[in-house]
Amino acid sequence: MFLLGLGSTAAALTLPRSGAAQAPDPASDPAHDDNRPAYHLLPPHNWMNDPNGPIGWKGKYHLFYQLNPHAAIWGDMHWGHAESTDMVHWHHLPIALAPTAGGPDSEGCFSGSAVVMDGTPTFIYTGVQNAPPGQATIRDGSDKLREVQMLATAADDSLLRWKKLAAPVIATPPAGITVTGFRDPCPWREADGWYLGIGSGERGKGGCVLLYRSQDLRHWKYLHKLAEGKPNGKVAVNPCDSGEMWECPDFFEVNGQHCLFYSTEGKVIWTTGEYDRQAHRFTPKRQGVLDHGAAYYAPKSFLAPDGRRIVWGWLRETRPESAFSAAGWAGAMSLPRVLTIDAQGQLEMKPAHEVESLRGSVDRQIIRPGKPYRTTLQTLRHEILLDLGSSSGKLSVELRSAGAGAWQMTIDSESNSVQCGDVRFPLPSLPWPRPALHLFLDGSVLECFLGGTETLTSRVYGLKPGACELNMSIEGGKDIELSHWPLNAISPDRLTT
Repeated sequence: MFLLGLGSTAAALTLPRSGAAQAPDPASDPAHDDNRPAYHLLPPHNWMNDPNGPIGWKGKYHLFYQLNPHAAIWGDMHWGHAESTDMVHWHHLPIALAPTAGGPDSEGCFSGSAVVMDGTPTFIYTGVQNAPPGQATIRDGSDKLREVQMLATAADDSLLRWKKLAAPVIATPPAGITVTGFRDPCPWREADGWYLGIGSGERGKGGCVLLYRSQDLRHWKYLHKLAEGKPNGKVAVNPCDSGEMWECPDFFEVNGQHCLFYSTEGKVIWTTGEYDRQAHRFTPKRQGVLDHGAAYYAPKSFLAPDGRRIVWGWLRETRPESAFSAAGWAGAMSLPRVLTIDAQGQLEMKPAHEVESLRGSVDRQIIRPGKPYRTTLQTLRHEILLDLGSSSGKLSVELRSAGAGAWQMTIDSESNSVQCGDVRFPLPSLPWPRPALHLFLDGSVLECFLGGTETLTSRVYGLKPGACELNMSIEGGKDIELSHWPLNAISPDRLTT
């Protein structure tokens, strides 16, 4: 995944890190930075973006991610690496992929996926290299980078060393299409071979996913567009901003139904529908926004060994670049979310049950109409569950810092709406799969799950332990049950796990 100016989108390794790592700003102190999450995954220092190649292997979960090991701003894309036994407590491992000088990924190892081929974990990812304008595939006004699809295989069962193929497995886009981008491959297996979707699009026509087929992951034949958008009349220098480029596609099956994710116009769109296994075409029937907040982007899912479909997303910074660069860190992974699809094609999401291992002692309260609930948060690590049941009326949840409002969500049954800052969306239709509002606060990160079908992730900067107040109130309606847990950090200093 590639974001103009701000975001992204890899010889045997062990590869050296290219260049000398840039030390964090001497004034920064990530270990004691209240904005920095303490139970979400992020690297000890510097820039993180897209999740890449999640995989279960030899009893452990491995998650890779876009990493700039030299600074807390986007650039010089590597694949960072962490492993876990529970998808919550993580251990950092050495960089998995780094650009190869003079190679097809000399300017960066962009996003991709992991599969197991003949018993060997295998990466398929996008490499980028400087190229003449006529060969460039990133058409964002600079037109200097050529994107190709690369392959690397694991050289050990710990997934610490990876061997790259020297040449791309897909070197150019399909003939006859002037693409707006050509990146972020997502592979899957069918009875007659491997299939691969690549994020792309065309000016004036909309974004699309290009479909390829292979028997060995090395030799690919272009088939057609798996799915495509329509012109929307929007014009932007960066085609991701106009909808003419779909980044980070993810195509998978859940509960016997198919789902396609793609990222465009600053949002992640989910679509469910019919997949014709003979014609290999996907027809969307229903769609929505995966997360209504501005902070969530570029998700990547995988099938866990127990059969659950788990997805992670990149939690972006929403503060100025000067602020996160000076802080010495930027970006985090979302909590793992479990995906299901109901009989009507509605995508459902909930936090993975493993997150419950972080809980301290629960505090249970009843919030009554006309009687506000207030409490001061002594830490910035909390899980808050509001059982809405059949309650109607208006529910307000607010965070205040130093006496001023910092964040607020209002759920209004009468207007059938949810309001959070400038974001407004309809209240999920009844009956809800899970009639609850579920919130996770972690430093500057606030992930919200509503009714089992809607999520909204915010970044709330400047909160201070002991000076942050949580307020909840109901106007009309019935009593609501509150369960409130303090959550434990996954490392003692926010830097290592």
